Amino acid sequence: MQETILILDFGSQYTQLIARRVRELNVYCEIHPYNKIPVFGIELKGVILSGSPFSVRDTDAPNPNLSGIKGKLPILGVCYGAQYLAQSSGGEVAPSKIREYGRANLTFIDGASDLMRGMTAGTQVWMSHADTILSLPNDFATITSTPDVKFAGYKVKDEPTYGIQFHPEVYHTTEGMTLLRNFVVEICGCCQRWTPESFVESTIASIKQKLGNDRVVLGLSGGVDSSVTAMLLHKAIGKNLYCIFVDNGLLRKNEFAKVLERYKTLDLNVIGVDATDLFLDRLRGVVDPEKKRKIIGKTFIDVFDAESHKIQDIKWLAQGTIYPDVIESHSVKGPSATIKSHHNVGGLPDHMKLKIVEPLNSLFKDEVRRVGRTVGLDPEFLDRHPFPGPGLAVRILSDIDREKIRVLQEVDDIFITGLRTHDLYHKVWQAFAVLLPVQSVGVMGDERTYENVVALRAVTSTDGMTADWAHLPHEFLAKVSNEIINKVKGVNRVVYDISSKPPATIEWE
Repeated sequence: MQETILILDFGSQYTQLIARRVRELNVYCEIHPYNKIPVFGIELKGVILSGSPFSVRDTDAPNPNLSGIKGKLPILGVCYGAQYLAQSSGGEVAPSKIREYGRANLTFIDGASDLMRGMTAGTQVWMSHADTILSLPNDFATITSTPDVKFAGYKVKDEPTYGIQFHPEVYHTTEGMTLLRNFVVEICGCCQRWTPESFVESTIASIKQKLGNDRVVLGLSGGVDSSVTAMLLHKAIGKNLYCIFVDNGLLRKNEFAKVLERYKTLDLNVIGVDATDLFLDRLRGVVDPEKKRKIIGKTFIDVFDAESHKIQDIKWLAQGTIYPDVIESHSVKGPSATIKSHHNVGGLPDHMKLKIVEPLNSLFKDEVRRVGRTVGLDPEFLDRHPFPGPGLAVRILSDIDREKIRVLQEVDDIFITGLRTHDLYHKVWQAFAVLLPVQSVGVMGDERTYENVVALRAVTSTDGMTADWAHLPHEFLAKVSNEIINKVKGVNRVVYDISSKPPATIEWE
């Protein structure tokens, strides 16, 4: 039985980050909405209450039912969670009179506190709240303070309930992992056995038991998630796995052939389908990005359905769904609500009547990569930058035709090849080119030109939730720009995107 930490989500943008930090301690955790608390058995070791964009003073503020948890299991309230626990027990929460956002320092730490053990006076923490706790209930004791926040942390006397008004999960809280380890390992008593190796072993055993000798079909994309899904299923059921790799005409230059060749080395049953003509025909004249996504999703389903029916006795559909997709499908409204709609293709026709198997639906992206390494997947698959489901369709900011695809593929290939050649590819989270719906004046030789503008985009990130533009060397950018303009017919201007997320998104569409 897998010991578990439950994280109750009140809509904070940091909720997934809390979960990732707990997983880094090799402890399994799950995120659930505050108003949909599942029933757990003895495997539940503790509960973390997340922050929230709401105020506990709002009339419609989130109000979880903790009657079966509080006093019985360890609880850690973070920010909103701490304020909720304090106010619901008789404390007072009011708007902050001073700014409580950004870096702060803990000037008082209760050395006897189990939660604060090992933390040093003056350590930096990250505050992000408009309200503050003005007074604690009588049975609450202060365990840490900052110069401006008296009740930065507390413990309920005679029960393992704690609250902190700062965020231990963010990078700027320098000893945040010490605090989380104290709570998860020491207070909750978790054994830290959640590892890639244990996941692979238990997942393969579970797949074997669930699927038996049934046949499974999987749509491959060439990306990390579907490739790791394929490897896990292959190790469990061997040749009973059938993979379909569809070329929608919107992949990177020579991507279809290269990826098919790589998959052959993995001994997988892979069917390659070139459906370029069908996709481009349906996309003709379409400019709106949401319409592009829907057309591509629907066309993929049609192609996948047709190819699946050529395989006899298929019982299961495998999908590379990962945990953030699951979380977003039932997230609390707030900053963590879904921003993009192009990550997964859903809506397979009812007449397929296939059961679903999703071996990665409890993992974050970084965990998927670690599992991939454990099952021996080629780094060429694991270290690839993220690539959107609709492919180059959302990087051509206009209607789509073969010439625009050719131009963008050539530009993208020069950029990505340059990053690899100059040892920069693995120093950025994601890099790509965008074909703008703009033409600019240029001069080539003695001729005046009026041709396309392309934007290069490269970002640094840990999870894609936030990102900064990559400060690539100017010399490199100059060389790549020069090569693009000289080699790609139809382009006479290159710009570099220096927007961060937020406020911009990583992709342009």
